[in-house]
Amino acid sequence: MAAAMVRTMSTTAAGTPPVSVATINPKLVWVALICDRIAGRLKVSISVLKCEYAVRGEIVTHAQNLQQELQKNPESLPFDEILYCNIGNPQSLGQQPVTYFREVLSLCDHPALLDKSETHALYSSDAIERAWQILEKIPGRATGAYSHSQGIKGLRDEIAAGIAARDGFHASGDNIFLTDGASPAVHMMMQLLISSESDGILCPIPQYPLYSASIALHGGSLVPYFLNEETGWGLDVDELKKQLEEARSKGITVRALVVINPGNPTGQVLVEENQKKIVEFCKNEGLVLLADEVYQENIYVEDKPFHSFKKIARSLGYTDDDLPLVSFQSVSKGYYGECGKRGGYMEITGFSPEVREQIYKVASVNLCSNVSGQILASLVMNPPKAGDESFESFMSEKDGILSSLARRAKALEEAFNSLEGITCNKAEGAMYLFPRLHLPQKAIGAAQAVGTAPDAYYAKRLLEATGIVVVPGSGFGQVPGTWHFRCTILPQEDKIPAIVSRLKEFHEKFMDEFRD
Repeated sequence: MAAAMVRTMSTTAAGTPPVSVATINPKLVWVALICDRIAGRLKVSISVLKCEYAVRGEIVTHAQNLQQELQKNPESLPFDEILYCNIGNPQSLGQQPVTYFREVLSLCDHPALLDKSETHALYSSDAIERAWQILEKIPGRATGAYSHSQGIKGLRDEIAAGIAARDGFHASGDNIFLTDGASPAVHMMMQLLISSESDGILCPIPQYPLYSASIALHGGSLVPYFLNEETGWGLDVDELKKQLEEARSKGITVRALVVINPGNPTGQVLVEENQKKIVEFCKNEGLVLLADEVYQENIYVEDKPFHSFKKIARSLGYTDDDLPLVSFQSVSKGYYGECGKRGGYMEITGFSPEVREQIYKVASVNLCSNVSGQILASLVMNPPKAGDESFESFMSEKDGILSSLARRAKALEEAFNSLEGITCNKAEGAMYLFPRLHLPQKAIGAAQAVGTAPDAYYAKRLLEATGIVVVPGSGFGQVPGTWHFRCTILPQEDKIPAIVSRLKEFHEKFMDEFRD
């Protein structure tokens, strides 16, 4: 009797489960299917627009299973550890938190420490002072309470001051929306801009799959523009115009342009003149400029300093009345790498009060972002200054992390370029390299025989032979007929030689196995 009741409760009157893949929101069922339709309409290879969240996809799941196998039987595999080079998650690979940031955070979360005499022996004086300043901005000094839906006003003002100091142009805390990392901010803007599949967003290929997935989930059309690998993943405005015109000819209303600078997964840094052309393009075509600038601290070349798109727009004389612009920042990247704290913000300029009100309504649905992330975002944009007790140690930690990342990027780039059948552009910024695989036809055939993309086939073989986890380029999009993979530069510096050695041994055997 009880069993019969359970069966009745778990099925509908028609005998089918009440929730199944066939009945849930189709936007959540293989988001790639939506992209496939977009691909067909725009005559772009489906492989370019596949929307699975590749950085945590099939290869990573397989790696996690292998890790469990290693824990049960350490001698079962030809390697002793899994090296996750698939995602920009610095502290998971050994990067230490920045001391000053964590001191301030801990004091804010446990204000009782501020009244203890021994605290002054354990914490720097400027961290203590900063914690007091932040707590004064938080109603009730309660970091465990909900905040204003847009974020704590005093912290937004601090972030605006940091933006103004960075760019040399005014910024207002009223334009800042604090979010749980940059990803929710991206979703909010897609929700605002997309009303149907006839609304399109220009997005780079290769791209960070957050964008393709978000566009599809909100029911819009991804309009791809291809970065030029031959010019170091350059962004050609003529390519933007070509893809915009083609989309419009198909009945798509293109609403916005996404630019990722420094690039993910491609690691390029845009030059100022190129940025000016992009701003002019958006102005002339009536597009919202969505500027993903979360890697603004990760610059490894001296001749390409970071310039925010807001700074570029203001230097061209454009005001809020001329260009709608959204800039995204996150505490997950940079030298801080605080991914788990989920802090970030978007600065929105050029939107009418009526539209801003709607953005605020969307933010209010989630009540607020987490307060620890809000505090971190304010610290990232206003770190210690010369003369502060923590300044020298802070700069030592910051410079140490960034200079090490630069060395790791160079070592991996040189290693990739030394291998037969691999070419790799320089990592000018961000946390990744995106080498191209020039695979033998036999390897491509072997991949096709098991129903997988050639770069995914290579990545799986690499994982099973070495424990190194990379992401197939097909998860980010690429020019049809080319194959790549994304590799982070985040493994600790002392592990880079072992990674290079393992990679070289595997690749040479792979090429010999499939040599045409």
